[in-house]
Amino acid sequence: MNAPNEGLRWAKKFPELGMDPIPVEPCISPEFFERERRQVFMRTWLKVGRIEEIPKPGDYKVKKIHFAKTSVILIHGKDGVVRGFHNTCSHRGNKVIVEAGEETYGRSKAAVVTCRFHGWVYDAQGKLIQVPEQERFAPCWEKESHGLSPIHTDVWEGFIFINLSETPESSLRDYLGDLGQHLLGYPFAAMDRCFSYHTMLDCNWKIALDAFSEAYHVSTIHAGSFPNVFSTGLADVELFGDHRTTGVCLTLDAEPTPVAKAANGITGASLVAKRAASMLPPSVNPGRREDFSFELSVVFPNILIHVSEGIWFTHQFWPVAHDKTLWEGKYYVPEPRTNSERWAVEFAQVLQRNAWLEDTATMEDTHAALASGAKATMVLQDEEILLRHGYHVLEKYMKESA
Repeated sequence: MNAPNEGLRWAKKFPELGMDPIPVEPCISPEFFERERRQVFMRTWLKVGRIEEIPKPGDYKVKKIHFAKTSVILIHGKDGVVRGFHNTCSHRGNKVIVEAGEETYGRSKAAVVTCRFHGWVYDAQGKLIQVPEQERFAPCWEKESHGLSPIHTDVWEGFIFINLSETPESSLRDYLGDLGQHLLGYPFAAMDRCFSYHTMLDCNWKIALDAFSEAYHVSTIHAGSFPNVFSTGLADVELFGDHRTTGVCLTLDAEPTPVAKAANGITGASLVAKRAASMLPPSVNPGRREDFSFELSVVFPNILIHVSEGIWFTHQFWPVAHDKTLWEGKYYVPEPRTNSERWAVEFAQVLQRNAWLEDTATMEDTHAALASGAKATMVLQDEEILLRHGYHVLEKYMKESA
């Protein structure tokens, strides 16, 4: 029989988070969502891309931001700076670039974008540089005053972030704080093969994020994809202000399936294998545990960044409504060099994709059940400490702007 509190190691390390049940209301209330949209998502730094997506001057990306009822143009200028702008023409408000799906990519050798409606042309700094029939506008009209509306944009370790507030409360680096230092130096760009997925889920964004922020579910939900592979206990949990991180570990005596074993012997594209540490910053897996698989870091409010040796991946959860979320998953590995490596990479990715499908399969049911009103609170166990911290930070933001 276990002694009382024997399994409460994270509660003991972070007593300020408490152990009380978590209210359900933030996950199901339309009114809470509207406040959250204004007080969290319109204030914080949000990852919207990678520099490799628009690597050359003149490359641009357009991304929908549903909760803000806008889309953002990210354009790589000739001066090497990536800038962000609202995708709204200064003439009559048409979209400058019509999106094709959630993300649209393009290239302009002249580093300009042109509104298709009336041909107004903007450069990579957002300046209006050409207006057809300009002489027909009022004499007081000035071209210099009608550029694109800028969005605060910055880059950290190749990740492109935006902040939609009029004046950000902090710089991106200050916002990331110690978590930015924790992951600093990891060679994200060295893994240049990306597998990308996205879908709309009928659930609140926190329900989706929570499902990926703990390992308690691995032995049940992933019994088919990863049977007895991962430990349900977290390692080296650290809280960095609004953000949080942990190590996820392997069960070392687990025997992979014959196909998985063959793939692991060819390439390290699968997480289901013992990992080296040559790529890891010193603070990631600081004890160099033999059973370490990957680091799971949550950047408040809505992105998870996972790093390991030769692999990294992200999950991002974009709020659309109180009961609708856009999930984006991206998995990065080095480009395979041989046919056997390509097979091993594809196998590893199919296995990972199946696991993600298993995760997402729970989210809509969770929201539907909570929306019934049958439960007013959720009970978290100690290994769900990242979830508890997330709700703690959310409460702080909601109180600050109440």
